[in-house]
Amino acid sequence: MALPAEELGYTYADYLNWEGEERYELIDGEAYMMSPPLRIHQKVSGELFAQIHSYLDGKECEVYHAPFGVRLFEEAGDRPEDVTTVVEPDLVVVCDPGKLDDRGCRGAPDLVIEILSPSTRRQDRIVKRELYQRAGVREYWIVNPQEQTVQVMLLKNGYLLPVEDYGREDMAKVNVLEDCAIQLDKVFSK
Repeated sequence: MALPAEELGYTYADYLNWEGEERYELIDGEAYMMSPPLRIHQKVSGELFAQIHSYLDGKECEVYHAPFGVRLFEEAGDRPEDVTTVVEPDLVVVCDPGKLDDRGCRGAPDLVIEILSPSTRRQDRIVKRELYQRAGVREYWIVNPQEQTVQVMLLKNGYLLPVEDYGREDMAKVNVLEDCAIQLDKVFSK
């Protein structure tokens, strides 16, 4: 289904009224259709979610997987008509329960994980990295299922900077969660 032309850009109010099975992200008022993920994407996402969810059992932080709407720049008092950015990261960890509502997350999650696919590679590495940086996401992971790698970036002085690259045999440290590490050979199992 094609979206109606919108000269001034789309808002969260438009997003809430779109019908059909297609999923979209809204970045600075521009709509981007999301392709259904590949099976390997779902497998990697499921294992990451399982490990983080298990670690967070009994803790205040929560992990969510797509589809989960994140309104990165929404502030208290904003109406849906005021919000022009809504993304659906593959996984997010939110440690401030005040950011969560019935529709998802308002503001920057503590951790965002994007899993690369052929159709999202550029978007995740460039566009979303800048977006998450601007929003103040503290930690950003780019997971590459084909190469079986994880690139970890941390927010330092307003910039998401690479701090570590992990491979299939590594334990990947989650910096925003004390003593949490992800067993990547399970994430990238055959």
